[in-house]
Amino acid sequence: MTAYAIAHLRPTDGPVPEEVFVYMERIQETFAPYGGEFLVHGTTAEVREGEWPGALVMIGFPGMPEARAWYDSPSYQALLPLRTAHIPGDLILVDGVPPNYDAAKTAARYRAAERYRAAERH
Repeated sequence: MTAYAIAHLRPTDGPVPEEVFVYMERIQETFAPYGGEFLVHGTTAEVREGEWPGALVMIGFPGMPEARAWYDSPSYQALLPLRTAHIPGDLILVDGVPPNYDAAKTAARYRAAERYRAAERH
């Protein structure tokens, strides 16, 4: 099942430090050995609900083991401070959904679980 590294980065005002450019130039080489590829990078988000200050970066991996291995790798950990020292943000690793995923079936499971919890409370 595909996994994703999703970052919400909030650049600060002022000139972009050289370290950020070095990070951008070198990040792809850190995730390529783990089957990672950019899915979203350097585009403008069209905000339809709420607020979204900053930028979105999304990298796809073959699975969660590869995503974790990339994030924990010495090559990425050595590079990471070049960004985190200058650009605040959040990064999560998350599993995608399996092929033929059906949200209605998930809702039915959640509904059944909620009914069970409600019956236990009474």
